[in-house]
Amino acid sequence: MSEQAMRAAKLDAADELAGVRSRFVLDDVVYLDGNSLGALPAHVPGRVEDVVRRQWGELRIRSWDESGWWTAPERIGDLIAPLVGAAAGQIVVGDSTSVNVFKALVAAVRMAGSGRDEIVVDATTFPTDGYIAASAARMTGCTLRPVAPGEVPGTLSDRTAAVLLNHVDYRTGRLHDLPSLTSAVHAAGAVSVWDLCHSAGALPVGLDEHGVDLAVGCTYKYLNGGPGSPAYLYVRRELQDRFDSPLPGWNSHVEPFGMRSAYEPAAGALRGRVGTPDILSMLALEAALEVWDGVPIASVRAKSLALTDFFLECVTAYVPPGRVESLTPGAHQERSSQVALRCEDAGDVMKRLIERGVVGDFRAPDVLRFGFTPLYVGFADVERAARVLGETLTGAG
Repeated sequence: MSEQAMRAAKLDAADELAGVRSRFVLDDVVYLDGNSLGALPAHVPGRVEDVVRRQWGELRIRSWDESGWWTAPERIGDLIAPLVGAAAGQIVVGDSTSVNVFKALVAAVRMAGSGRDEIVVDATTFPTDGYIAASAARMTGCTLRPVAPGEVPGTLSDRTAAVLLNHVDYRTGRLHDLPSLTSAVHAAGAVSVWDLCHSAGALPVGLDEHGVDLAVGCTYKYLNGGPGSPAYLYVRRELQDRFDSPLPGWNSHVEPFGMRSAYEPAAGALRGRVGTPDILSMLALEAALEVWDGVPIASVRAKSLALTDFFLECVTAYVPPGRVESLTPGAHQERSSQVALRCEDAGDVMKRLIERGVVGDFRAPDVLRFGFTPLYVGFADVERAARVLGETLTGAG
C-alpha cells in the first residue's frame, strides 16, 4: 500500500461526514462530477413515486392544497436558505438559472434608478450569464461592460447600475471574493447580483452577512436536486418591496386566483415567482435536500479543502512532472470545491479515466475538471482518482 493510500485510510477514518455517504446511491465508480450533476439521494425515488402515484394519481387537483404543491417554491427556498447564509423568506425556487439571472439583472437595473446606464458582467462568466446580460442591457438601454472580477472595483462609477458576478469560476474553480466585491458595488451605489451555481452546497456563502442584493443558483450540482431541477432566486429582504420583475406572472400576483387584468405584485420573495411550479422536479429537490439534515456547511467546507489539498498532493506524487498544470488556486480563500488541471490531450484523457471508473469532465480545449462533493466523496476516492490519472498519463493504465 502506498503512502498516499495509507494516509487516505486514516483521513477517512477521522472524517466526521463519512456517514453521510450512505444517504446516496453510489457504486464503485469514483464520482468527481458533482459540480455538474450531483449523485442521487437514496430516498428520492420513493418520494417521487409517492408524488406521482398518490399525490397526482389519487388526490389529483386536491394536491395543490392538501399536498402543499402551491407553497412549494417558498417552502423549498427556506430549506436552501441556511446553505447560502440567508434567513427565511428571501428565496423562491422555480424556473432555470438563466431565467432567474434575467429576472434579477433587469430588476437590478430598475432598482438602480435613472442616470445609471451600465451593466458590468464577469468577463469569465459561464456563457449563458453573458448572453442574458447582453440581452438585458439591450432591453434596458444599458451598455454592457465585461470585466474580470478582480478589476471590478476600479471599473465602477456613478453610471453603474448592476454588477453580475460568479462566486466561482466554472472552468478553474477559482473562488472570487464575494464580501469585498459586494462592498465595492455598494460603495458605487450599484446593485449586486451573484451567481452561486458552483458554490452553494460546497462552501459558506453568507448572503445576509455580506449584504448581497440579489443572487441566483441551480440545485442540480452540490445540492443534488436531479437533472434539470429548478433554480432559485434570492432577494434581500430590504429590497423586496422594490423588486420589479420583468416577468410578472400570475403566480407572483397578490391575488393569483383573482384573475385581474391589472398586475399587482405579492409581498416578499414571492415576487420572484412567474408561472405554475414544476411540481415533479421541485418535490424531488425538496426530498433531496433532506440529506443536509444535521450537516453544518462549515464542516462541508473544511472537508472540501482537505479533499482538494489531498488530491493536489496525490497528483504531484503520481503524475509525471510537467504532464498537467493546476489552474485552481492553491490558497484556500481562493479555491472552491473543484480542481481544474490543464492537460494537452484532456478530452482523450478524460475518456480513458471514465473507462477506468473515475468520472470527472472535460472543458475545451484542454481542461480536466474534478468536482469534490464532501457529502459523498471520500479520501480513498481521491487517492484512487489521482493514481488512475497518473497511470493513464504514463501509459500504464
